[in-house]
Amino acid sequence: MPLTLREFDQAPAQDVRPVLTACLDVPRWVETLLAKRPFGDLATLLAAAEALIPLRPDEVEQAMAAHPRIGEKAGGESTEAGWSRSEQSGVDSDAAREFATANAEYEATFGHVFLVCASGRSGAELLENLRSRLSNDAETELEVAGQELAKIAALRLEKAVTS
Repeated sequence: MPLTLREFDQAPAQDVRPVLTACLDVPRWVETLLAKRPFGDLATLLAAAEALIPLRPDEVEQAMAAHPRIGEKAGGESTEAGWSRSEQSGVDSDAAREFATANAEYEATFGHVFLVCASGRSGAELLENLRSRLSNDAETELEVAGQELAKIAALRLEKAVTS
């Protein structure tokens, strides 16, 4: 259930922290946004969130651990699981089978899950993105994953906090 901006700005930190963590599981990002409240308007909140990017490599790795593989629907009833299922809605069962093989190759290459902002994208488009990123070196790929996390966080923050 989304918070109004007023609720976000005025609620105790312990009530807002899980909302922010569901957007991006990076403690520095969460705690900094909590400390900067009140924002007064959504544009200011989104700008503050964006100003905390880029993420450090250790933050990218931590945040990736909170995301399911593309093609594997998140289980559970949490807000984050619901967002993940919605974001991956373009991945049908045929694409999910192809992703199982592609994810295994990606994880063997980089040692972590493939992360992409999947919202509004087809399974074929996401699979093509995964395959093209296999040619990245590990450092570049971690940077790309961090950029994708930032996109996901922005989309989720807009869902979590309303004007």
